Order: sequence, then C-alpha cells, then structure tokens
Amino acid sequence: MYKGKKIEGGNKMIEPITVESISVSYDGNEVVKDVSFSFEPSSLIGVLGPNGAGKSTLMKAMLGLIHKDHGSVKLGSKTVDEMRKQIAYVPQRSNIDWNFPILVKDTVLLGTYPKVGILRRPKKADKEWAMECLKQVGMEEFANRQIGELSGGQQQRVFLARALAQKADYFFLDEPFVGIDVSSEEVIISILRKLKNDGKIVFVVHHDLSKVKSYFDDLVLINKELIDAGPVNKVFQSGNMTKAYNRQFMLDGLEVSM
Repeated sequence: MYKGKKIEGGNKMIEPITVESISVSYDGNEVVKDVSFSFEPSSLIGVLGPNGAGKSTLMKAMLGLIHKDHGSVKLGSKTVDEMRKQIAYVPQRSNIDWNFPILVKDTVLLGTYPKVGILRRPKKADKEWAMECLKQVGMEEFANRQIGELSGGQQQRVFLARALAQKADYFFLDEPFVGIDVSSEEVIISILRKLKNDGKIVFVVHHDLSKVKSYFDDLVLINKELIDAGPVNKVFQSGNMTKAYNRQFMLDGLEVSM
C-alpha cells in the first residue's frame, strides 16, 4: 500500500487522496453520479468535461462545501474535515465580490488564518510570509492596492498567493485560467508545477483542451459520471473525449468533427 510521500528536507508526510462514490443532486436531478478515483502525491490533475458536466460541483463536494448524497474523500486515513488546514481552495473569479474593500497584502494574509487563527493579530513573520507569497506570483509591487483595482489575471495571481500563504498540501483551483492574460497564465501554471514537484496534490478544473497535455500529468474526465481518470496519455484519447463531449474528436491537432 502507498504510504505517502515525505517532503524533501523535512519529516512531513503528504498522503494520497481517495475519492469514493461521490454523488450530488439538485432538486432530485443527479449532477454528479458515483465518481471514484485516487491520486498519489506529486500530482497535477486537470478536471475536464463539457459545460454542465459537474466539474465544479465535484470539486465543491470533495471539499465539503456542498452536500453530497453519498460518497467520501480520504487524505490517507483522514477526512477532509480533519485535514482542513492542509487544504487550499481558489474559487472561480466570478464567485468573488471584487468590490469588497481590502488591500492585496491583506487578502494574501488571510491565507495564514487557518493555521494561526482568525482572532490572533498577524505577527511580523506572517506579514513577511504573505509578502513572499506575493513575490512568488509577481505581485509584490501591488501590495497596497485595492484588489478590485486589479486586472483579472492580477486578481487570480493574488488569490493563488493567498493559497500559497496557507502552506497547504492539497490545492484545488476552479477554472483559474478563465479571463486572464497570457503572462498571468504562465505564472500560475509554473507555480502549480512547482507545487507538484514539491510533492503536493493539485486539482484544477479546466476547459481549454488545447493545453491539456502541456499542463497536466493526470486527468479526471467526467460528464456527470466518471469517464476515465489517470495519466493524461491514458485518459486524453479520442474515444474518451467523444464519450464525454457527445461529439466526435480527432485529437491530432485537436481538430473536432461535430
């Protein structure tokens, strides 16, 4: 049995993630049906499927943010609730109130609260770590700007910095590349690859099929039900894509025959 991965230079163990038979329904309609898969540490996983396939719903159900009809998620032998401090979530930009009056540096500082406590005043070390996370995403010069003044790509970088500030082992990002500039996309995927190389498990809800092979090592392909999960070269095949998207795919050059 896989026993997890020890982070180089320390004794911290990152455990595999196992999703077992997750189902979710709204108003009696099943939108995610009996989805199961597992991944080991050092995984960068794209969650693919057509619009309405249940990608974001699956991610929220995995995190316990919405009600599941049934199913479980285990991080090693522990539940999501037991490992909450080790889980970072970046929601879709469209779900965030960008008019909320908060500075960029304070947004990132929020990432330290799951571990240090929301009632404790941030210490100098916390503030320095938040600035270091901003530096990693190339946004340190915007630290004193209101977050609502930033471009879409800049906002996405800041929220990734907030996730980094949490020092998590498991990262979940919902459509992080939607509506952002090329430069920000390159920064974000570079950081996600580094997280993967550091032993983390990273899930990304994604829709741009042209970048799947260059971005991800593993995939979860769904259309309400699981189509396939595993290494990208196994999952990202014409037969699977045709089944998921209900249309004929010829993946050489990503030409699509409707």
